[in-house]
Amino acid sequence: MLKAVFWDMDGTLIDSEPYWHAGEMQIAHENGGVWNDELAWNGSGRPVPDVAREIAEHGCTLPVEEIGRRMIEYVTRAEYERIPWIPGTRELLVALRDAGVPSVLVTTSPRNLAENLIAQAPAGTFAGYVCGEDDVAKKPDPAPYVEAARRLDIPRADMPQCVAFEDSMSGLTSAAASGATTIAQLGFIRTDNSDGPQYMSIDGYDGVTPESLNAVVERRIAELAAR
Repeated sequence: MLKAVFWDMDGTLIDSEPYWHAGEMQIAHENGGVWNDELAWNGSGRPVPDVAREIAEHGCTLPVEEIGRRMIEYVTRAEYERIPWIPGTRELLVALRDAGVPSVLVTTSPRNLAENLIAQAPAGTFAGYVCGEDDVAKKPDPAPYVEAARRLDIPRADMPQCVAFEDSMSGLTSAAASGATTIAQLGFIRTDNSDGPQYMSIDGYDGVTPESLNAVVERRIAELAAR
């Protein structure tokens, strides 16, 4: 019954938010801006241009486009050196691959970061990706998840048979609105998103297997049928 698993990247698949936040603060502080941990976390999961615009609004003297470019450069250098995988994600990716369940990366990050992650993932574990440079509406719009399903030839009506892992409110809203069985990964984000639109929440990947995800999907479909 489980048709696919869709993965957000930052804070869900890899613990890369510290990279983004460190880059944002360096760029802001070196160019007359005010930026702190709280502001950085409020930007988690949102498109780079939106965060860059807020950094400029908080006093950074660089043009918005330059702020965004430097943010991406900072994280690119860090991730090319080391992908900070969240514990259990690589093992789950391999288990899904071996069970014949495709995984798709669905991220607002740029293409080079998406492709770098896939290149460093266990072989054959990703069937594709949707990134921030694709011509689709951005999260919190459901379009990125609808597009991920389309690329696997999964009709919209079958979205409840797909699991989406997300952490930010923007991402959770996007995934849930697409119809996917949305699971909030709350173990690696400081924002309390426990009251989001997700079907359920977890704080790590211990005990998460293709079989357990299939059981979650079966339970949700039964609940939908009973309405």
